[in-house]
Amino acid sequence: MKAKNKSKDFPVVCVGGSAGGLDSYIRLLKNLPPDMGIAVVIVNHLRTVATMLHEILPRYTKMPVELITEKLDIRPDHVFIIPEKRDLHVLNGEFRLKPISKPRGWPNVITVFIRSLAEHWDGKLIVVIVSGYDGDGAEALSGIKDAGGITIAQKPDTARQPDMPESAIATGCIDFILAPEKIAEKIIQIAHAESESS
Repeated sequence: MKAKNKSKDFPVVCVGGSAGGLDSYIRLLKNLPPDMGIAVVIVNHLRTVATMLHEILPRYTKMPVELITEKLDIRPDHVFIIPEKRDLHVLNGEFRLKPISKPRGWPNVITVFIRSLAEHWDGKLIVVIVSGYDGDGAEALSGIKDAGGITIAQKPDTARQPDMPESAIATGCIDFILAPEKIAEKIIQIAHAESESS
């Protein structure tokens, strides 16, 4: 069995969204307990508008909500928010920020982060694709499956903008299609199973 750095062996939940995503993030976070031992990373597909999520979302969760900065340590029981105009990567248990690699057209920040997670994170991976335009994240889902991760799409009829979950579902790489409240239940089940097996 490969030696793992136990302190970086907890589940990471990547929540990728865009238009209409705020409603999905709120409905998800309101239903997640603050002490499950997971890190939640919200990758909101914004290119130029400054994100306000780190100011809005603390009203809906007891977990600390932080805007990601360079080399910020990934810790369980926290919610992390991608800053605008940045690609997000993971290395050595820390977040790494780079200038956005696709400055024109639809951003692919969710795809970039999911690929980095699949390559550089030892713990369990859960990827959730929620409301948004375009199909960011869809092309990286097979890599999460290859890494033994779990993929979830928001049920399109519960999303304010169903394009992103529909693109994810169309890949054939989605394990569960659920409303945000049910996504929270599924994450709790997975986190519970992980804590029992470790």
